[in-house]
Formats: sequence, structure tokens, C-alpha cells
Amino acid sequence: MFIAMNRFKVIKGEEESFEHLWLSRESHLDTVPGFIEFHMLRGPERDDHVLYSSHTIWANRQVFTDWTTSEQFRASHRGAGGTKPMYLGHPEFEGFDVIQTVKNTRAKVAAE
Repeated sequence: MFIAMNRFKVIKGEEESFEHLWLSRESHLDTVPGFIEFHMLRGPERDDHVLYSSHTIWANRQVFTDWTTSEQFRASHRGAGGTKPMYLGHPEFEGFDVIQTVKNTRAKVAAE
């Protein structure tokens, strides 16, 4: 398994625009072989920004790499650079090969 993460430093006051952009875009992820799960996370508020992180789980590093060169990737990111400035700097990518997974088989998660 491979986890791809991007950190976004969203300028204070732009949180609603950023969240709308992500919640309304067509990701095309569900059409990509090897895609497992995606999460957009809202993190701590700092003096000049709010931290967000995307967290995507892939079957392995190769299927993630294939995604980054796919037509689905280009389609999902089309127009991303045309938005008004929302970020401090560029998104910061971090990729991780999973070496251990522990699941709670007894946990009951309430339906959202």
C-alpha cells in the first residue's frame, strides 16, 4: 500500500473557497485502477493560514505514479492554477510506503 499526501497552507479567510473548490471538483479517482480511498483533512489554524492535507491510499506506489501521468489526473487538476491566490507557497507532497497496518476489528463506527 502507498499513501500520498499533500499539505496546503490556506490563507486565512480563504477556507470556504478552498473547501468549495475541493468539494465541488470531479476527482476521477474512482476510475483509476489501484485507487483505494481519499480524505481531505482540515488541520490546525496558525497565525496566517489554516493547514489542510489530502490523504490518498493506493494499492502501491506504481499505481500512484501511473495516476500522476494519466488523463484522469490532468482532467481533475484542470483549472487548478486559475483560482485566486488561496495558498502560502505550493502544496507540499509527501509519499509513504505502508510498512504496517493495525485495524481494530472490535470498533463500531457510527454511520455518518
